[in-house]
Amino acid sequence: MPRTLRIGLLLFSNCMPAGLFAFADLLYAANRRTGHDLFETVYVAVQIGSVECAHGVTLQATESLDSDELDAILVPGFWAESSQEVETVLVAHSPLVAALSNRAKRCTLLSYCTGVCLLAASGQLNDQAATITWWLVETMAQRYKKVRWQSEQTCIINQRTATASGVNGYLPIAQALIEKNVSSEIFRDLIKLMVLPRPAVVHTAFQTISLMEQSDRLLRKLIVLVEQLPAEQLTVDKLGDNLGMSARTLARKVKKETGLAVAAYARLIKLNQVSERLTLTSSTVSTISLELGFSSDSNLRRMFKELTGLTPAEYRQKFGRY
Repeated sequence: MPRTLRIGLLLFSNCMPAGLFAFADLLYAANRRTGHDLFETVYVAVQIGSVECAHGVTLQATESLDSDELDAILVPGFWAESSQEVETVLVAHSPLVAALSNRAKRCTLLSYCTGVCLLAASGQLNDQAATITWWLVETMAQRYKKVRWQSEQTCIINQRTATASGVNGYLPIAQALIEKNVSSEIFRDLIKLMVLPRPAVVHTAFQTISLMEQSDRLLRKLIVLVEQLPAEQLTVDKLGDNLGMSARTLARKVKKETGLAVAAYARLIKLNQVSERLTLTSSTVSTISLELGFSSDSNLRRMFKELTGLTPAEYRQKFGRY
């Protein structure tokens, strides 16, 4: 029987406990499904004792953060709506940041949502690939330059660290733990038994679309326009006319922001719509082709495979979430 992994669920003032509860439930479910105590979760803090979390929830830390009996520590997020608020929290929790900094390398550090900021401040993410919630990308990249930020990813698993974006970031981290220490089949069972949403996994071909939406006004307008027009009607002249500029000006601006020609970027946007329908619906390729205005099913299939390396059926099997 494999050794039980002890994972500390980190508590600190005003942390968001919901993700800790859900994470613990997933590992408990894995134990029940296998019939073995593969995982054990314990509440930890800088000091043993009561910790008041968000929403007035008080939890009891039974072990110290510096315990040598921990294999991993999960750092939850905290409420913040601006980089200034994040900075205030980091200053207020400087003892916690120092304690995280002193953790031995043999203890795996896991974090999600704004909790990633605490790990970054501790220096534990230095020289590591890491991701962060989109609205903190610029601030974190400027402040913690030793971290190899890859914000286009929703979850990054390294040998001794793991980071995930968003308040549900605990889910892909739990998935990685269960798949590594149990099996992928067991995690798929848990998805069915617990009616879990599949963690959002995006093909690398489409990872930059949402980030670009946030960063440039022209691209946001272009994306909306391309999504509304039938694929067969997409031309640079038509797009330029609708956006109130010449085809040449549009081409220059899109090339500057994306590195792609307008036609290639428009095709990427349209195929991203295809990918969303493949992953989120059970619609047939014929239906998707008709809805999005492709000239033919075969044309859609050809372009989609050229971009992703997968047929629509293979893509749905790998990334489908329904």
